[in-house]
Amino acid sequence: MIEQKKELSLKELEAEVLAEGREWTRQRLQQRLQTQAEEAGAVFPPPATPAAPPDVAHGGGKSNP
Repeated sequence: MIEQKKELSLKELEAEVLAEGREWTRQRLQQRLQTQAEEAGAVFPPPATPAAPPDVAHGGGKSNP
């Protein structure tokens, strides 16, 4: 049986193609960064570093006038 696809509006078609392009770009960037990291002997993505807790003794990181 032949499956009939719903015809997309131009806006929907544009959104779909743009999403495919963003995904391709993301994958390509990841590949290139991975290659560069391997050449440098680094790890990509870098390990996450925990955020430092706010310094409540000095206003929690907010500037006090």
